[in-house]
Amino acid sequence: MTRFLRLCKIVFVILYYGLDELVLSGFKSRRIRFLVRVITIGRKLDMPRGERLRLALTRLGPIFVKFGQVLSTRRDLMPADIADELAKLQDQVPPFDPVVAVKIIERSLGRPLATLFESFDHQPVASASIAQVHFATLKGGSGHGREVAVKVLRPGMLPVIDSDLALMRDLATWLERFWADGKRLKPREVVAEFDKYLHDELDLMIEAANCSQLRRNFNDTRLLLVPEVFWDFCSSEVFVMERMHGVPISRTEALKAAGVDMHKLAEEGVEIFFTQVFRDGFFHADMHPGNILVSVAPQTLGRYIALDFGIVGALSEFDKNYLAQNFIAFFRRDYHRVALLHVESGWVPSDTRVEELESAVRACCEPYFDKPLREISLGMVLMRLFQTSRRFNVEIQPQLVLLQKTLLNIEGLGRQLDPDLDLWKTAKPFLEKWMHEQVGWKGAWERLQVEAPQWAKMLPDFPRLAHQFLERRTLVDNGHQERLLGTLIAEQRRTNRLIATALLLAGGFLAGIVVTELLSLGGYL
Repeated sequence: MTRFLRLCKIVFVILYYGLDELVLSGFKSRRIRFLVRVITIGRKLDMPRGERLRLALTRLGPIFVKFGQVLSTRRDLMPADIADELAKLQDQVPPFDPVVAVKIIERSLGRPLATLFESFDHQPVASASIAQVHFATLKGGSGHGREVAVKVLRPGMLPVIDSDLALMRDLATWLERFWADGKRLKPREVVAEFDKYLHDELDLMIEAANCSQLRRNFNDTRLLLVPEVFWDFCSSEVFVMERMHGVPISRTEALKAAGVDMHKLAEEGVEIFFTQVFRDGFFHADMHPGNILVSVAPQTLGRYIALDFGIVGALSEFDKNYLAQNFIAFFRRDYHRVALLHVESGWVPSDTRVEELESAVRACCEPYFDKPLREISLGMVLMRLFQTSRRFNVEIQPQLVLLQKTLLNIEGLGRQLDPDLDLWKTAKPFLEKWMHEQVGWKGAWERLQVEAPQWAKMLPDFPRLAHQFLERRTLVDNGHQERLLGTLIAEQRRTNRLIATALLLAGGFLAGIVVTELLSLGGYL
C-alpha cells in the first residue's frame, strides 16, 4: 500500500507540473502534438519548462533531486534554460526550518547549542536533497575559535528513500523478467548498489569518515584541498568540518578575474579524478559543481576544494588494473587489446569473435579521437558502446555504475572550464605512468613492503609448517602408492586369470584338432 501511494504521488506530481507535456512536446509528429493539446486541457502550465521540471524533482524527493543534479552538468545534452534551472538543485533546494536544525544538533550532540559554538548562523548557507549547511564558530576544545561548516541531516528522509528504492526494485524485477536485455543489464544489482550508497549518505558519520580518508589521500599533493573533520562534534545526524573559502567552480568568469589558469584547472581536474580512481581506488562520486570550489587565496590559488562526501566509490585491485589497461588501450587505439580484455575478464561470452568485437569498438571510438571536448561527448560514446554491448551480450558491472556517473560529471565540468581540452592526451601520460609503477620495480617493492609484516609473522612458523606439509604429503603419497599397488596387483591377478583361461581354451582347441587328425589317419589305415 505504501508503494502504491508513493506511485500515485509520483504520477500526480508529473501531471501537476506537466512533465508529460514537457516530454511529448519534443516530438514533431502531428498526432503527438494533437495529443499534447488534448492532455493539457484544464491544466495551467504557464511556468517556464525548466522551472516546472526543477520544482517537480524537488517535490518528489532526494533520489529525483540527485537525478536532476546529474542532468544539470550535461549542458551538451540539455537545453540551456533547463540546465540553468536544474543547476539550482545543487545547493538551492528549499531549506527546512532552522529551529528544527538546532533541535537535531542539540539532541545528537547532547549539549545546548551555546556550549558548542561561539556563534551559529541560523540561516543555512546551502541546502541540498539530504542535508543543509550552517556556518558557525567552535567553542572549546582544540578547535576553539575555528570557523566551521555544520551539516545537518534533513528529518524524515529515510521513509521517502526506502519507498522510492522499493519502487525501483520492483521496476528492476519487472525489467529483468520481461525485457530481453534484463539479465545482461543486471538492474536489480544496480539498484542494490544505489541503495547502499544512498543509505550511507543518510549516516553523516560515514560521510565524515569518507572526508577524513580523502583528506589523508591528498595530504602530500598540491592538487586537492579537503576540509578537516572535528570528530568531537560529529554524529549520525550532524557533521562538523572546517569551513572552506573558495569560488564555486561553475562561476568561470569570477575565477578568470581572480587569475586562475582555466586550462591548468581543467587538466588538474582530470588528474585528480584518475588519481582517486587508479592510485587510491577511492573516489568522490558526487562531483557536480555545487560540491566543488576553487581557492582564490594567494597561497593556494587555483586549487580544487572538495565538499560533500556522502557518496564515494571504491574499486578492487582487479577493477583498477582492468580499467587502467582498458583506458590505455583506448588511448593507444589498440582496439584488439580492448576486445581481448573484455573476453579475458568474462564480461563477454567466451565464444565471442575477438575480431568482430574489435571492429565494433573501433567504430564507436575512432570518430572522437584528436578532438577537443567541445566536439565530443562521452555521453554519446557511452550510448554507442551500450548499443555495442547489447549486440555482444556484454554484462553490466554494477560496481562501476558510480564510476560511469562520475566520469560524465567530470566531462561536464571540463567542458565548462576549457572546451578545448584534449581529454585523451591529458589522461594518457598519467595512466601510462601509473601502469609502469604498478608492474615495474617500484610497484613490486611497494607490494613487498605491504606484505612484509605478514611474512615476518609467518617466517618463524615456516619450518614447522613445511615439516607438517611434507609429513602429510608423505602419508598421502604412501597411501596413494599403496592404493595404486593394490590396484595393480588386482589387475595383474585378473589378467593372469584371463591368460590362463585363454591358454586352456587354446590348448583344448589344439588337442581337439590333434585328436581329429589321428582319427582321420586311423580311418585311412
